Amino acid sequence: MFESLADWLVFDLLEMPMQGHLSDTLHFFVMDIVKIFFMLALIIYFMGLLRFHISPEKVRDYLQGKSKFFAQLMAIALGGVTPFCSCSSIPLFLGFLRAGIPLSVVFTFLIASPMINEIAVIILIGVVGWKATLMFVAAGAIIAFFGGILMEKMGVEKYILNYEAIKNAKTMSMENLPIDNAWKKMHQYATTEAKKIIAEIWKWVFLGVGIGALFHGFFPLQWAETLNSDNLFAVPMAVIVGVPLYSDEVGVIPLVEAMLLKGVAVGTTLAFMMSIAAISLPELLILKKVMHWRALALFTGIVAVSITLVGLLFNLIF
Repeated sequence: MFESLADWLVFDLLEMPMQGHLSDTLHFFVMDIVKIFFMLALIIYFMGLLRFHISPEKVRDYLQGKSKFFAQLMAIALGGVTPFCSCSSIPLFLGFLRAGIPLSVVFTFLIASPMINEIAVIILIGVVGWKATLMFVAAGAIIAFFGGILMEKMGVEKYILNYEAIKNAKTMSMENLPIDNAWKKMHQYATTEAKKIIAEIWKWVFLGVGIGALFHGFFPLQWAETLNSDNLFAVPMAVIVGVPLYSDEVGVIPLVEAMLLKGVAVGTTLAFMMSIAAISLPELLILKKVMHWRALALFTGIVAVSITLVGLLFNLIF
């Protein structure tokens, strides 16, 4: 359906040649932008129906008193169905800190939330297949679980600045919804959620698709071959390059798809995607307001090394 629309627009309406850098770029852009926004609207809406019954306050109360192991598993699960990028995860992260939840659980959530994205996972299945996607989710969960434990074991609490300056996460109040019917309330909440999230991330989706389209249409195949699985430095390079960039995983997937089509190794590509999602520079700059630079360095180091190891492992498997 999406490819047919792109074919009609690029080749029939615009009468561009079937082969060519510009036509390939535009075709990729149209197909992916329509596909991603369609899936975004649909999936965010249904996840909004689920989140209608789950408020951060309820989650914080529920996790208190539970074992750390169980709480971390819950943090990973919560991370999978909450904000789309690292920066939008921070309000909940700060709210959890103030609620007194153990730091291992808090950092597990901070890592898992951008890395395990329910929409990105569904779209990723169509790009790399369900096996690689399942391994990607498992790797993200493992990194989040042990990353949270390491952050707490390293005594990072002494590097958290001024708890009183931390504000609770803002949530939509169900009491303020004017409609009495339960289904209509759920529909209104889910629709509002979808509009709000798409309004926040649409520019990153356009940017990601645009870069991916240019990569697909103009990127030389010979250079991509230097990033294959035989190059041990490819994964660390991909992680380092990904850190200054900022996007959510949904916005990065078109670039991931273009990289894979050019022959870049699966592990290298997914490591690049994970580094953008989990340790972006804008996220670190925001966290600097509540964390000492030593805590930031420790957080970045743990996540970056973990992603690098996962990328190398993926390159051995795929």
